[in-house]
Amino acid sequence: MYKRILVAIDGSLHSYRAAAEAVKIASLDKASKVELLYIADFSKAKKEVLHAQGKAELEQVRRGWIQPAEDLMKENLIDYEVKILHGDPGPTIVDYANKEKFDLVVIGSRGLNGLQEMVLGSVSHKVVKRVNCPVLIIK
Repeated sequence: MYKRILVAIDGSLHSYRAAAEAVKIASLDKASKVELLYIADFSKAKKEVLHAQGKAELEQVRRGWIQPAEDLMKENLIDYEVKILHGDPGPTIVDYANKEKFDLVVIGSRGLNGLQEMVLGSVSHKVVKRVNCPVLIIK
């Protein structure tokens, strides 16, 4: 079974569905641990920093995107941790998943920025092509 499960969270409905699927999978084995990964996207970071009153508020906003998934983990008594990284979402998820040797990556099929997906290709597509473990894409 999957012991180390990575879930990419961006605040979209698809990412919360991905967290729900990760709960189902992790519930099958009490030794499983889920890591909720939020990427502070460089393209959005400048706007976030300009609108935040300080580092603490910026951290609180970012944690707010993760909170629904975190609540889901708590409700279902799933062992989890939260990681916030900075970078371009696709490559950052791939690098982190490969470096940390996860057993499974769970990701939503669409994120918050539909226009960027159409122009540059979707994050989930980049992850599937480059990560070294199974990937579950949730619609």
